Amino acid sequence: MVKVRIWDLPTRLFHWALVLCVCSLLITGQMGGAAMTWHFRLGYAVFTLLLFRFVWGFVGGYWSRWWRLPLLSLRRYVRGHTTPRMLAGHNPLGSLSVIAMLCWLALQVATGLVSDDEIANAGPLSSLASSAMVSTATAWHKGLGKGLLILLVLSHVAALAWYQLRKHQALLPAMLHGDKSLPVAVPASRDGWLACLKAAVVLSLCVLAVRWVIALGGA
Repeated sequence: MVKVRIWDLPTRLFHWALVLCVCSLLITGQMGGAAMTWHFRLGYAVFTLLLFRFVWGFVGGYWSRWWRLPLLSLRRYVRGHTTPRMLAGHNPLGSLSVIAMLCWLALQVATGLVSDDEIANAGPLSSLASSAMVSTATAWHKGLGKGLLILLVLSHVAALAWYQLRKHQALLPAMLHGDKSLPVAVPASRDGWLACLKAAVVLSLCVLAVRWVIALGGA
């Protein structure tokens, strides 16, 4: 077996920051009231993280890039035809799960930005949308959107448990320390100070972009 650095530090930090933010969003959204202040702040944080991951998928570590996701190998994977390279990063089913989660979170962020509960909480861009759009976005964000997001999170956790218990594949440790033990050598992700510096620059630009979007509602 060969130990290979698969997940660079920025990707790992993104993953755990997103986990923390999403769990906190679900809790604060359920609490309501004064907790909604933090709900909005966490929503902006998720917005920033999603932008970061989108950009990092083009400039990040080898296995964090979008074109390394083996989505085209999904049929072969389901039929049991696998290769070490196919399983090095996210496997085909895991890749599909990642795309689904990120897209769904993006939809939740978008609807949250224009939602309005007509009591005390309104998204920063709600003043720029029509009343019909605000009403639809609010209903989706608080109802079906949130419910399906919870199902996606639970299915993600269930998949990790299934791989651990049934296939004896521990997927979680690699997202902690970044390394995987593989039967053959594959290209490793660069994971040093230069990658962290690049990630810091990308994150800073994403923060500025989110602040600009939020400020549009007050223009």
